[in-house]
Amino acid sequence: MNSDLLKTEVKYSIYLPDGYDYSERHYPVVYLLNGYTGDETSWIESGGMQQIVDREIEQGNIQKMVIVMPDGDDRLYMNRTDDTYPYEDMFMKELLPYIQNNYRVRKTKRYTGISGLSMGGAGALRLALKYDQHFGACAAYSSAIFTEESVTSSDQESMDGYISKAMPDMVGTKGEKRLNKSYREYDVLQWVKNKDPELLKTVKIYFDCGDDDFLTLGNAQLHKELVLRQIPHEYRVRDGAHTWPFWRESLPVGLKFISDSFWK
Repeated sequence: MNSDLLKTEVKYSIYLPDGYDYSERHYPVVYLLNGYTGDETSWIESGGMQQIVDREIEQGNIQKMVIVMPDGDDRLYMNRTDDTYPYEDMFMKELLPYIQNNYRVRKTKRYTGISGLSMGGAGALRLALKYDQHFGACAAYSSAIFTEESVTSSDQESMDGYISKAMPDMVGTKGEKRLNKSYREYDVLQWVKNKDPELLKTVKIYFDCGDDDFLTLGNAQLHKELVLRQIPHEYRVRDGAHTWPFWRESLPVGLKFISDSFWK
């Protein structure tokens, strides 16, 4: 897709269910986001999503749906904080309308879901909570959600590498200075703490994390904040780490959660 906002092409993969070419039906749509260092092929090549989704549809566990996998390009699914690369604006103002205009997908909130792993899990949650009028359900796996303690104490090289393409104003910062305005705009926990809970309740939320995942504390903190604000959600901890075997088990569960929300 040519993006006027980014002044470049945005690559994406798309899953069209069996029978799409021969029907006139408009299908529910799910945006499935990749993790850090991944791209639009990750869910297909490493996640086995085509085989998983084919199987789940065939067994009647999920509805037929269109699944869109855009290249996240390590942008954290947000606008670059120096205003030079508005990825989030591209996603909402260009990609969603492009998919709606070029594929037979249903356009309403009820039939639009978002999902992802790690960086894409945090991106999916943040976009769903921020743009609650667009997304009816979200399923996130091993989301890149961090406690404030982990942000302030994180290794400098690792932190700078992760945020460099999205939050240049955070690069090189140490300790409490990392918790700046840009980081709070990115942080899913801040969206849960500060947004009107009645709006948050309009999005059905599922997320999981492995018990051996380095992100397990951040996900547990998200569960705590949602409970404190009385936001309905589904949270699962399973045996596993930050690995594809875990996410291949998560995908059918998350897609069933989203698919069930289409019915209700």
